[in-house]
Amino acid sequence: MVSMEKREIYNKIVDKYADMIFRIAYQNLNNKQDAEDIMQEVFLSLLKTDTQFEDFNHIKAWLIKVTVNKCIDVKKSFFRQKTVPLEEEIAFYNQKEQDLLAELNKLPDDYRNIIYLYYYESYTIAEIAKILGKKQNTVNSKLQRGRKKLKIILQKGGYNNETGYIQKCNE
Repeated sequence: MVSMEKREIYNKIVDKYADMIFRIAYQNLNNKQDAEDIMQEVFLSLLKTDTQFEDFNHIKAWLIKVTVNKCIDVKKSFFRQKTVPLEEEIAFYNQKEQDLLAELNKLPDDYRNIIYLYYYESYTIAEIAKILGKKQNTVNSKLQRGRKKLKIILQKGGYNNETGYIQKCNE
């Protein structure tokens, strides 16, 4: 039986971080249903964990790490390797964000996760290193390399940076 106080804290955590977990899972798996499943699994893991959290930042970092790890597990699964996902429109991102995420998804997972956490979730390099269990220099290097690779991908896709932000050339 879960105490009323623990239930209230859990509900606050779900309210505060559900969207973030879903977005991270979606950008890793490119499938709405898989992202929803991951979100449920992450929150079930939170209910079952005995980890003592220091504050909400610690909880957030733990949730991100568990989300990324569960996404890796899904990608490794036999079922996932033998299916082809249906293409679907992403309702929670506008068209420009969808286009950019489609290009971001062409990067290897390590680069993509680091870039996503840095730009979309506003984590520092030190925080990303701690969350992913990597050295800061490694994260910094992968962020730099990922930016370069993403720039090449975007340029091939018809994007430019003349106006100070990435914009499709034909828009």
